[in-house]
Amino acid sequence: MPETRSTSQVLQDRPPMVALAGLLALAVAMGVGRFAFTPLLPMMLADGLVTLAGGSWLATANYIGYLLGALACMALPWLLPRWYASWHPARLARAGLVATVLLTLAMALPLPASWPALRFAAGVASAFVLLNVASWCMVRLTLLGQPALGALIFCGPGLGIALTGFMTSAMVAAHWQSATGWAVFGGLAIVLCLLIWPVLQGRAAPASRPAAAPTAAAGHRPGQTGASAAARALHAIAYGLAGLGYIVTATFLPVIARGALPAGSPWPDLFWPMFGVAVAIGAALSSHASAAWDRRWLLVAGYLLQALGIAVGLLWPTPLGFALGSLLLGLPFTAITFFGLQEARRLWPQSADSFASLVTAAYGLGQIAGPPMAAALVASAGQATGFARALSLAAAILAAGAGMYAFSIWRWAK
Repeated sequence: MPETRSTSQVLQDRPPMVALAGLLALAVAMGVGRFAFTPLLPMMLADGLVTLAGGSWLATANYIGYLLGALACMALPWLLPRWYASWHPARLARAGLVATVLLTLAMALPLPASWPALRFAAGVASAFVLLNVASWCMVRLTLLGQPALGALIFCGPGLGIALTGFMTSAMVAAHWQSATGWAVFGGLAIVLCLLIWPVLQGRAAPASRPAAAPTAAAGHRPGQTGASAAARALHAIAYGLAGLGYIVTATFLPVIARGALPAGSPWPDLFWPMFGVAVAIGAALSSHASAAWDRRWLLVAGYLLQALGIAVGLLWPTPLGFALGSLLLGLPFTAITFFGLQEARRLWPQSADSFASLVTAAYGLGQIAGPPMAAALVASAGQATGFARALSLAAAILAAGAGMYAFSIWRWAK
């Protein structure tokens, strides 16, 4: 008698469903849990619920939570091996998604003293979802013989950013309160979770068809033993600069646009979803980069593209200038992470996971430093001048990072 298979097992044997589950999970974790605060910040400011300085610290709390959550995910297998064995990646991802929903809904409550803790916990939850759902999907897709579909899940953050951005634009036009916005985003997260819940079940057990052999990481040549300590240190520093370079715009873009454009303009609330669409497109395009290409050149291009995006918004503060700047900043956003981690594995293949964790921590520290730096400049020089200085500094930092990779190519040619 043939074995009866559950709906979950049937869905898990379909590579497109696995990839879609990963994509929507990251849309919830990143687009809602991590970055929904960006389009809602102007609404919270208009409601008188936070100041610009207070909003910057809420953003920083979320980024600190994300950093510590990522480090915790890396440490758990070593610190609590038995517990981690029972809480496998799919189960951890589901727990993170439930936490993201509850923490987002809690932000709608009139309890401002709790908001820093809620944003911190949301950062931890988003890290747990990102790392564990990516692990589960990658293993599952490899077992199903379709590892290339794994790149599609990284379109999820861009999709989530675009969804929350367009929804915020509609809420602003309808004159809704920011608390309602948080409740709506919590509802969006529930709907997306319900769509993927039947797929995101169980361990990545062997599939019903033969698995394809794992492929080597792009940019890593067989037999390589890694680069010098100086090359690794330069990569860690340069990669960390990317976190600081983009985060000022990613935290304050709607606020900056509102200050630069005429009062009542409908455009400021549209630039953030444009950024999200560009992120999704860039993620899809980066998956087609040839393994033969030097990742450092791709990083140079990504850094310069983001620096150009910031400069366009600064020098051309019009709807078209902000739109072009948002697209230029968003296109390389996921690609920089993708190529940066590949370069980390090439530089130190013997300790790939540990070095990838180190450069991820450096990137996280850059993100943490950005919002309070911008808030301090605004406090000392006023909003228009302060943001202009913060953005100029961010663009210069990205250009410096590109210069470091160019030096690395010259000093340590492959």
